[in-house]
Amino acid sequence: MGRLAAAIAATLVVVAMAPRTAGAATLNWVGDVAVSTQAGVPPDHGRGLFAGVEPQLRGADFTLGNLEGTLGAGGSSKCARLGGSCFAFQAPAWFATTLHRAGFDLMNMANNHSHDYGRSGILATVATLRGAHLGQTGLRGEITVRRVAGTRIAFLGFAPYPWTSDLLDIPAARQLVRRARRRARVVVVIIHAGAEGAGALHTPRGTEFAFGENRGDARRFAHAVVDAGATLVLGSGPHVIRGLDCYRHRLIAYSLGDFVGYRTLAIGGVLSLSAILHVTLSNGRVVSARWRPVTLVAPGVPRRDRSGASIRLVARLSREDFGRSACHISPAGAIRTH
Repeated sequence: MGRLAAAIAATLVVVAMAPRTAGAATLNWVGDVAVSTQAGVPPDHGRGLFAGVEPQLRGADFTLGNLEGTLGAGGSSKCARLGGSCFAFQAPAWFATTLHRAGFDLMNMANNHSHDYGRSGILATVATLRGAHLGQTGLRGEITVRRVAGTRIAFLGFAPYPWTSDLLDIPAARQLVRRARRRARVVVVIIHAGAEGAGALHTPRGTEFAFGENRGDARRFAHAVVDAGATLVLGSGPHVIRGLDCYRHRLIAYSLGDFVGYRTLAIGGVLSLSAILHVTLSNGRVVSARWRPVTLVAPGVPRRDRSGASIRLVARLSREDFGRSACHISPAGAIRTH
């Protein structure tokens, strides 16, 4: 892997944060974030992009999301060789600072678009995130540990691509989770899995495919990593909301849909429904969680959704897909895992 391996060779990264006497740590998770220079970037370095949701993003000790694409100016686009209806996302380096100012602390790179500009694009993205004081995870074999409000939390990202920890190799994933569990009190697994689009709301049993790719068996994978010691599984990729599964009283969120798709991702109908998942951890377990509804408005900007449409959708999908193991979600978005 050359320079890429050198850039991520230290798979255990620990950054101290101010301790909190309450003994609990809070996390926010959001879905896909995609901005592209070619598609057109937000004005004023994106300073107003998160205005409608910034208080919620900042209302946790640690906020993370899935970065669909690359940052900076490294590499050449995959579309140069693929042609056709190819999408390659690369945002300016300043977008990392925009994310940090909005409240983000870590971005997942385990997805199909992190390699849009090849290995050079990955290296540029890692360097750009670090330069903006943002963490990252999800590259092959990577474990990222942060101390959040006094709790050591390990973050691991998986997707079905050679530059990421492999979503399709469940025995290897279980082993990586066990390694992480020896180093941290809490293990958070991030997956980029499943089919895509308005027709992909349900989480099926078995393997899913999209654009000719094997996108994994999300249920089997999530249950396996929970069995191996994961506390929380957070998903992205389908570009729509999926239900919440409380398998063995652990919270599995298979998809929160898109969070930012500025001129890059389709919106309208269920494609515009999104959320911020707010989780409270104590003694190594999820003790409470809340679904904070969001909607995307043109041209793909997140805003609070006071209608609660995404709460109603996720509650219905949870019941229909997971039955007795479904998380219970109140009309106000409170989530009960046990």
